[in-house]
Amino acid sequence: MSPDFVPSLDPLMDAGSLKDLVASPRYVRFGPFLVDRQRQQVSRGGTRLRLQGKVYQVLVVLIQKQGEVVTREELRQALWPADTHVNYDANVNTTVNKLRQALGESTEKPTYIETIPRKGYSFIGSAEFAEAPFPVESPGSQAASDSAAATGILSGRTEPRKWLTLTIVILILAGVLLGAGAATLWIARFAPRLQH
Repeated sequence: MSPDFVPSLDPLMDAGSLKDLVASPRYVRFGPFLVDRQRQQVSRGGTRLRLQGKVYQVLVVLIQKQGEVVTREELRQALWPADTHVNYDANVNTTVNKLRQALGESTEKPTYIETIPRKGYSFIGSAEFAEAPFPVESPGSQAASDSAAATGILSGRTEPRKWLTLTIVILILAGVLLGAGAATLWIARFAPRLQH
């Protein structure tokens, strides 16, 4: 990469963040998301997401420090130059919320971005880094992977939905068996009377 490339990323990111970005691998993968940091593009299942500007920058900063708490002050320094006069708290909150919305997650059940009360945010996903593009999974294998993860097979957790589904199936089977038993009793008891 040429030194001229660095300023073209975003002139508002501080020099330390730019140096870290250039020194780290170009491609990042977490969950179903792929990030091309050179092109500043994020995609999910081959579909490009519209993460631009500060929303993209927040994602990059959080991924660079995955597992660590990124303070609101660190985000402010990464997103706005020192001489910018904005309501930093409101803008950081809005930017992080836009990122969560783009990733399809909520604050109640974070998958990738956890709020650390009165401190900042943490990227809790597991990001992989590579110099070469990651292989694109076929839609069928991605659907199978998403389905397995949703039922807790890959995560090793027992999901409440899994138990709810199992309970409903058992209740339906019990109802069918009870209904069949009641029908058999009714036939045994009343069928001879109907024939007379």
